[in-house]
Amino acid sequence: MTDNTCMNYQIRTGSRYPMGATPLADGVNFSIYCRHATHVELLLFAAADSREPFQIIPLEARLHRVFFFWSVRVLNLPVDSYYAWRIDGPDDVHHSGFRFDREKVLLDPWTRGVSDMLWQRTAAAGPGSNMATSMRGVVHSGKYDWGDDETLGCIRPEKTIIYEMHVGGFTRHPASGVSQPGTFLGVIEKIPYLTSLGVTHVELLPVMAFDEQDVPGGVAELGLGNYWGYSTHSYFSPHPGYCVSTHAADHMNEFRDMVKALHEAGIGVILDVVFNHTAEGGEGGPVINFKGIGNEAFYHLDPENRAIYRDYTGCGNTVNCNHPLVAKFILECLEYWVREMHVDGFRFDLASVLSRGEDGEPLYHAPVLWNIEFSNVLSETRIIAEAWDAAGLYQVGDFPGFRWAEWNGQYRDVVRRFVRGDKGMHSELARRFSGSSDLYQGDDRLPINSINFISCHDGFTLHDLTSYNEKHNEGNGENNRDGNSNVLSWNCGTEGETDDAEILALRRRQAKNFMAILLLSQGIPMLNAGDEVLRTQHGNNNVWCQNNELGWFDWRLTGSNRDMLRFTRLMIAFRKRHPCLTHTRFLSGMERDGHWFPDITWHSERLNQPLWDDPEERLLACTLGAVDTREEDLFVVMSMQANELVMPLPRLAEGGWYLAIDTAGESPLDIIPAGEQPLQSAPSYQVQPHSVVVFERR
Repeated sequence: MTDNTCMNYQIRTGSRYPMGATPLADGVNFSIYCRHATHVELLLFAAADSREPFQIIPLEARLHRVFFFWSVRVLNLPVDSYYAWRIDGPDDVHHSGFRFDREKVLLDPWTRGVSDMLWQRTAAAGPGSNMATSMRGVVHSGKYDWGDDETLGCIRPEKTIIYEMHVGGFTRHPASGVSQPGTFLGVIEKIPYLTSLGVTHVELLPVMAFDEQDVPGGVAELGLGNYWGYSTHSYFSPHPGYCVSTHAADHMNEFRDMVKALHEAGIGVILDVVFNHTAEGGEGGPVINFKGIGNEAFYHLDPENRAIYRDYTGCGNTVNCNHPLVAKFILECLEYWVREMHVDGFRFDLASVLSRGEDGEPLYHAPVLWNIEFSNVLSETRIIAEAWDAAGLYQVGDFPGFRWAEWNGQYRDVVRRFVRGDKGMHSELARRFSGSSDLYQGDDRLPINSINFISCHDGFTLHDLTSYNEKHNEGNGENNRDGNSNVLSWNCGTEGETDDAEILALRRRQAKNFMAILLLSQGIPMLNAGDEVLRTQHGNNNVWCQNNELGWFDWRLTGSNRDMLRFTRLMIAFRKRHPCLTHTRFLSGMERDGHWFPDITWHSERLNQPLWDDPEERLLACTLGAVDTREEDLFVVMSMQANELVMPLPRLAEGGWYLAIDTAGESPLDIIPAGEQPLQSAPSYQVQPHSVVVFERR
C-alpha cells in the first residue's frame, strides 16, 4: 500500500451510486446512506493497525448530500486504502429509534474488505470513543482474472448432493496436513477429498465477515469465541479469519481463488447467509455500522418504545428485511456474491424472519423473498430456506415462493425416530422417503424443494446421534442450557464412549442405516461434513463457540473409520447411477408401459401389502422402477425391527435380484459395487435387525 501518512487528499462532490467505496480514474468515490444524519465524517487510515486517521474529511450537507445519501470523491486516493465513517444526528432513541453517536467509528456496510485486527467489541458497546479499537474497511479494485470460470448452473437440481462444512474447521486440525489450515486456501488443498467423496456442492457456514467476539460473558471467560459465524457485520466482505493475508484488500481474491478451484473440480459453492440479525445485538450491543447509520430502518423496533429491539431470532435484534432500503441492500448483496464472486447459491439462516412485515406478522408476498426469487442475476442459483425462526414461525412446506428449497426438518425428525426404532413411523417415513409430496405437491412444487438431512452443524453429529441419548454441552459455559434438548437419538444401550463390541457394531450399522436412507430418498440430500468418517463432538450438540478439536474435522478418522468413508462414497456413487432416486416429479405408483414395475410399489413383510395403519410396524419396503432400460430396478427394505425377518423378493419374469447393499454386513460386504454383486437365487432374503437392504434387478 502507498505510504500516505503525510498526504492531505483533495476532495470533490461525489455520486450517491454505487454505495460503498468505488475506485475511479481520478480517485475513489465514497457513498453512504444516512437519512437523519446532521454531521458526517470520512476517516482515512494509513494502515489497518493505525489507531488514528491521517485525514478526517468533514462532509457538508449542501455539497455532499443528495436526498438520503452522503458522498464524496477523494482525488488520487489509491486502492487498498483503509477508511471508516463517523456520523452524528438526533439521539431521541425512545421516540425515534435513532442511535447516533458522534464518538463511534462506523464500518461501511457496503465495504468489500474488512480488517478487525484492532477490534474490541466492548469498546464499541460502551460509552466514549472507540477510534483505537474499531474495524476498518478497505478500498478494493475489484479486479480478478476469472479466466473462463462461470457459476455452475449446469448441475441439475435433482442431481445435487450437498456437503455442509465449516471453512475454518474443515482444515484447522493438525492432522489435516494442509499448508494454510483454517482458510479458504486450505479448502483448496482438500478438493481431491471432496471430489473422491462425490458431492456436487459445498454449503459453507457463514463466510461473510462476522464478529468472533460476539459471545455471552460466561462463554468469553472460558476463552471461547463465536466459531460458527452467525454474527455477520459486513455482508459484502469475506471473513478475515479465513484469509492468509493480513491485508483486507487481498481477502476478496483469496475467496475467489477457492471458488475458482472448486468450480474447476466441478463442485458448486453455496453460502450460508445471515440476514435475519446482525452482530450488533440488542440495546446493550455494540455500534458497528447499521445502528449508527439507520437503526430505525434496519431493525424491527418496539412501536411503543423504539429503544427496544424486537427479537425473533434469539440473537438480540431482528433485521427489518422488508424496509425498502434493507430489501435493496439484501438483493444487491446476493447479486454481488453471484456476479463478482461466482457463488452458486445461498442457504438463508432463520429465513422465516425475511417474511415478517414491519409489524412482525408473516407476509406471504414478502417483497424481499419474491425479489430474490425473480432476480435475473439469481435465476440459476440455488436458494434454500431454513423455514423457521426463533419466535415460533414454522414454514416447512409453506415457505413463500415456488423456487425456494427448504431444509426439511420433518424429514430429519421422522428418519431419526424410525431408525432408532420408534413404532408406527413407517407411513410417515414413506412420505419423507418419496419426496414429501404432502408438503410440496399441493403448491405445485417438486421433490427438489426438499433438502433432506439427518444431521447438520446445529445438533448431534451422525456418530453422536447413535451414541448419546442426551446432549452434553457443559463445555459451552451455559450449564448445558443451550442447544436443542429434543435430540431424537438412541445410544444403542450405553451413553457415550464404550468398549462393548456389540454396541459399537450396532452404532456403526445405525450410522450406515441413516446414510443409506438419506441417499436413497427423493429430494436433495445434504451431508454434514465429517459424518462420512463418524466425527464426534462427544455429545455436544451446539459447538457454536468451540473453535478447537471439538468442532474441527479430525482427518485421522479417514483412516480409522475408512469403512464408513467407503460406504458413503459408494452410496453417493449408487445414487448417481440410479435416476429412479432423483425424480423431477413426485412418484405416482401407476403402471408404466415398457417397464417391469411402477415408479414405486410399497410392501410390508408381505409384498404389495403395506400395513399403513399398524401402530407396531417398524418396517418399510418398496420397489423402485427404473426410469429407462439402462437402469436397474431396485428393491429396498428398511427394517428397524429387533428380530431378523425372512423377506420375500418380488417375482421376476426375466433377470434376477443382485444384492447391492446390506448395512448388517461387514465392510466390504455392506455395499457391493456393480459387477461384484452376488445373485440371490432364493425367493427370499434374511434381513437382519436394524438394517437396510437393497437389491438391483438385472
